[in-house]
Amino acid sequence: MASGRTDAPVAADAQPKRRRLPGINLRPGSVKQARAESGLSLAQLGKGHVTAPAIYLIETGRTRPSLPTLEHIARRTGKPVEFFLAEPAGSADDAQASLIELEALVADGRNHEAIKLGTSLLDRGTSAFRLGRIRYFLAQAHLGTAQPERASALLDEARAHFEAVNDGVMLAECIGAQAALANVLQSKDALPLALRALAVCRGLKPLPAPIEARLLGILASIYVANRESDRAVAAYEEAIAAGGAVFDLRRAARMYSDLGMAYREMGDVEASARYAMRSVALLEVLRDRVALARSENNLALVLMSRGDFAGARHHLERALALCDEADLEFGRSHVLLSLCELSIEEGNDGEAYEMARQALELAERLEEGASVAEAHVWLGRIADRRGEHEAVDGEFEQAIRGFETLGMRERLLQCHGVYAEILERRGELAKAYVHMKEALQASRPGLLRREQEEERVSSA
Repeated sequence: MASGRTDAPVAADAQPKRRRLPGINLRPGSVKQARAESGLSLAQLGKGHVTAPAIYLIETGRTRPSLPTLEHIARRTGKPVEFFLAEPAGSADDAQASLIELEALVADGRNHEAIKLGTSLLDRGTSAFRLGRIRYFLAQAHLGTAQPERASALLDEARAHFEAVNDGVMLAECIGAQAALANVLQSKDALPLALRALAVCRGLKPLPAPIEARLLGILASIYVANRESDRAVAAYEEAIAAGGAVFDLRRAARMYSDLGMAYREMGDVEASARYAMRSVALLEVLRDRVALARSENNLALVLMSRGDFAGARHHLERALALCDEADLEFGRSHVLLSLCELSIEEGNDGEAYEMARQALELAERLEEGASVAEAHVWLGRIADRRGEHEAVDGEFEQAIRGFETLGMRERLLQCHGVYAEILERRGELAKAYVHMKEALQASRPGLLRREQEEERVSSA
């Protein structure tokens, strides 16, 4: 009796469709080769991450590792991730297009979209060949949304990637980004990182002028933060000469902001105001709230120098509002300290103290060393206005120690000078002289030692 069930004919040469394994596509034999060359057993290779049987399955191609597992294997064997990878068939063009899109989103300031795309790319095995660039641009997006902690880890991993594959161009860019991040975090590593990035860039043949200009801009912004105005202006002039017409509006706006601060330190208030206003105008158009908050603060400081306290307060309140909108904590202490300075100029010591206290608490929590030291300077100045001599001494001792630790020579000089003036007014001339000598030593290292040696020789 017929069953009524009919089966479709099967071709003799038809093969069952293989299910694609999840994870990273590896070059056959690469894990076993790396393990053998490093002299590790299966258990030793997987130690602390996966089991020996799991490593065996990866070696025999029965399973594919996730990205974290592959990176563990790479670290244990001392091989770059690229050693293990097989170029993904048929998806290379799609992955490259996604990377181009990620770069475009970052360049356009659409950082939240970039973070979403970059995170999804990291989760795809087909994107493993582009790990370094994905992480680099993802880190830039996190920086653009004021998330420096996330950016830091990504840049460390990206740098290791570029060093492993000997990609000098991206290595220079990555170290430059690390320098910019260190500057945001007020780390003393900022300057050596920027100089290292420039050295890597200038060792490339041919020299990539746009990258050199970008790195010089980062170096200049570090000099601005360190109050080394002459060096900042010189670095920006060199950046403009190197970059020619390649500056984009976003970088130009940030450059104008830093130039404004450099000219303010040099006493050229008009040039300072001109650059600061240009920066704010450009960033308003670009809707870059993080950079705009910083530029609004800088413009307020310039207006204070011109005696326009009402205008300064307007821009500082705008800067605080932008910090709130962008959920920005890093850099907020700068605005609070600017409000402290403004309050002192307006004769409101109570508000000045409150702003400095808030700035100190925030900077200590975020480990912003320079802002911590600056807050102690302002608290010391407020204590001086109140006649609280013991508090003055304590605050300036902490400020001086902070600037010395950070190696901020120019700011240390200024701090010694301010404290010396306070001590002189108090009639403590001997102590004031000591701090004036310290200021001189900070500005010209070794000078006092040479003078002392000359005195010993002449008295002998």
